[in-house]
Amino acid sequence: MPNRPNGAWPEIVAFVLQSTTMNAPALSCAEIRALEERLIGTLGIPSLVLMENAGRGAAELLVTLGVAGKVVVCCGKGNNGGDGLVLARHLDNRQIPVRVLLFAHPDELSPDAAVNYHILVQAGLILQPEATTADLERELPSADWVVDALFGTGLRGPLRSPFDRIVAAINQAPVRVLALDIPSGLDGDRGEPLGPTIRAQHTATFLITKSGFLQPHAQPWLGQLHLVDIGLPWRALS
Repeated sequence: MPNRPNGAWPEIVAFVLQSTTMNAPALSCAEIRALEERLIGTLGIPSLVLMENAGRGAAELLVTLGVAGKVVVCCGKGNNGGDGLVLARHLDNRQIPVRVLLFAHPDELSPDAAVNYHILVQAGLILQPEATTADLERELPSADWVVDALFGTGLRGPLRSPFDRIVAAINQAPVRVLALDIPSGLDGDRGEPLGPTIRAQHTATFLITKSGFLQPHAQPWLGQLHLVDIGLPWRALS
């Protein structure tokens, strides 16, 4: 996205404020990331707090959708994976059986994701770091839900090995899938797959809808779209 002059930001803020009462507004992924960073700096809300709100909100959504068995949470190394780690903790707090598969080495995690990883380790929640496709395939037959927390809106190209196989295994399994923020592999600006892409029954997106989600051809990948509040105080921006 081209750099915006400071005078353009009130327009974006007004657009986001308007989105709370409209069904169809959206921003590009780059605009959403830039806006979130700016709001964090302006309001002083730590990004770790926003991750907590995102993961907890997605966990509450999953509970309202109905959980009848084990939830397998598939996490990547970035902040999307961190959202998944928070979700897993809140599901565990509700005594819902959870298995966390981390498809990365713990040393590779983003700073906020690393904080939540170590919380889970200390809490004794069942975690599989450096998970493989075989680990996932062992968990899928007994799973009720899979949570896709592999990749967020920063993905720039087709998923590479082993993630192409991970996506294929999830898509072929008879489980319900909740994607966090965006189905892994989907281009959030165009609403088209970049390559292998998660087919979710539900997507919990954060802050504001991505522009590509409004495209009709995105629906088979998104499933039902839910906008989850992550705690940014709109009144302070107005």
